[in-house]
Amino acid sequence: MKALVYTDTLELQYRDEPEPSVGDGEALVKIEAIGICGSDMHAYHGHDARRVPPLILGHEAVGVVQTGSHRDKRVVLNPLITCGHCNHCLGGRSNLCAERELIGMRRAGAFADYISIPESNLLDIPADMDSITASLTEPAATSLHAIYLAEQALYRPVSECNALILGAGSIGVFAALMLKHKGCGSIFLGDTNALRRATAETANCGTVYDPLGDELPPQGSFDLVIDAVGSGRSRAAASALVAAGGVISHVGLLDNEPGLDTRRLTLDEIAFLGNYTYSVIDLRAAIGLLYCRALGDLAWVESRSLANGAQAFRDIHEGNAAAAKIVLTP
Repeated sequence: MKALVYTDTLELQYRDEPEPSVGDGEALVKIEAIGICGSDMHAYHGHDARRVPPLILGHEAVGVVQTGSHRDKRVVLNPLITCGHCNHCLGGRSNLCAERELIGMRRAGAFADYISIPESNLLDIPADMDSITASLTEPAATSLHAIYLAEQALYRPVSECNALILGAGSIGVFAALMLKHKGCGSIFLGDTNALRRATAETANCGTVYDPLGDELPPQGSFDLVIDAVGSGRSRAAASALVAAGGVISHVGLLDNEPGLDTRRLTLDEIAFLGNYTYSVIDLRAAIGLLYCRALGDLAWVESRSLANGAQAFRDIHEGNAAAAKIVLTP
């Protein structure tokens, strides 16, 4: 089969690879579409010790099952492989399983013609669901999970809140679209990349601004701040922009540099929430929202061939990609 293989820092090769073996309880899936995630870029930059080259990256995937009881069904992959029997798994929080594994981390991912994955990680989708749209399930579920946790911590409903999202990648744009869908009337979306700001404008999900520019939102004015970047600078901005009694929802994992103002969090009773991936219910809910077009026409998504995947990574790295999400198709 053909696969896009991470071979070294800033290096990907589109080449022949052995077709994956299929173990007990697993299925072989022919990939239809696979999105490039920020964590894939983190590996590409050589900043993730868990992803050791040579490795097939990629976990935001949809495909057709080739073997087993789900044969011929179109499915979205749940990339999180968990034990299934710990308290977190049994309690519906499998994303916190101590034995969790993610495809494209130590196990081969989905930037390939085929992938093997446990049958329990297959989520059926409508037969007529567009493959590009279906491949967006994972980032959409990540945003949905972050908002769900924030709703539990907010003092008032999101429909009454002022919200700010830092980062206009797919998770940030999806978060803005979901907040709009939930009736949030005031949404700001910040990104330092001019191309991505222009794309975010077309999504019509809020006021888009440049965090490095002169026209910044007033400090202390947002009931909810979603940090979809996760850098020291974005944490500092979130600390300054969140209102007293508000909530910071931390989703991004760019770095672990200082920036969070814990003194202000304490004195102003600001809740800081860590958010990691999603539950199976989040994935199912995301499929439903995407299928019924509740989040708009998704014109901010770009599709390219897997064979040209190395150039897509390079364009994102160099800041030359306007799309909030690039999806690759074998």
